[in-house]
Amino acid sequence: MSAFPYQPLILVVDDEASNLQLLRQALHDQYRLSFAKDGRRALELAQQERPDLILLDVMMPGMSGYEVCAALKAQAATAAIPVIFVTALTEIDDEVEGFAVGAVDYITKPLSPPLVRARVHTHLSLVRMEELRDSRLEIVQRLGLAAEYKDNETGLHVIRMSHFSRLLGVASGMNPLEADDLLHAAPMHDVGKIGIPDRILQKAGPLDADEWRVMRTHAAIGAEIIGEHRTGMLALARSVALTHHEKWDGSGYPNGLAGDAIPLEGRIVAIADVFDALTSVRPYKAAWTIEAAIEYLQLQKGRHFDGRLVDLFLQHMPAIRAIRDRWAEAV
Repeated sequence: MSAFPYQPLILVVDDEASNLQLLRQALHDQYRLSFAKDGRRALELAQQERPDLILLDVMMPGMSGYEVCAALKAQAATAAIPVIFVTALTEIDDEVEGFAVGAVDYITKPLSPPLVRARVHTHLSLVRMEELRDSRLEIVQRLGLAAEYKDNETGLHVIRMSHFSRLLGVASGMNPLEADDLLHAAPMHDVGKIGIPDRILQKAGPLDADEWRVMRTHAAIGAEIIGEHRTGMLALARSVALTHHEKWDGSGYPNGLAGDAIPLEGRIVAIADVFDALTSVRPYKAAWTIEAAIEYLQLQKGRHFDGRLVDLFLQHMPAIRAIRDRWAEAV
């Protein structure tokens, strides 16, 4: 029985009938199988069937396995399909050539069925993990956009402030993986606004005291929507949603945190979000100039914002301006 939620399709390519039969016996009870005896037929089937993985012989008449693999990687429709070479070639140079044209693994002949099954399962699991990661990221981004549309803002705002956040994260000492997680978590900062009534969220004039009390609940609502996660990007997204309105001097919300008690990601997104909001047009205000926004950030050092992070942000203004230009609003 397959360990996957559906039976993956494997394309097996070999000019020797005995090898095709051996691989069929090793894999047929867990996977759907398709077979080709030469490179050209393999390319046709790969285009038509889009297999989840290809087991590919190297030494074949006509096109070699290396040529087939290179052709697969040159086509957008088949480039992401993992290719495992199945070959009698055992020299290091042969493996180097195989990896150079895009293969993910090598299985040497004579074939061991348990080894074949293990390698196939491993690489299909890696593909599945990548698909799950991409799907989760897509959902996170869509939820972030949903909040922005409800708030009469554009998707470009979350793109800009997310890239500001990543840049500041790297400048503050995050490693590239941590900074990438922040890039993907930052769009969720205002997801809690989904739970705020439109009469408050889209009010043209200033909010009264009762309306502000409701508005401020969006940070806790956002954290509740994202949920509890031990580690990873969603844990970071929850922290961002909950803490990006906390202020360095303790006057923020929802928990009145102060100084380093505010998580770094919350302090970073606070600066990125406010800077982009100030320099963008909103239904209730004109866009500030960059110079005016810089002056505001400097004025709020040690009050609203972590002064060290403000200094780092301002040191990278050329890159900040480049981000704004790349994702500028249509005039």
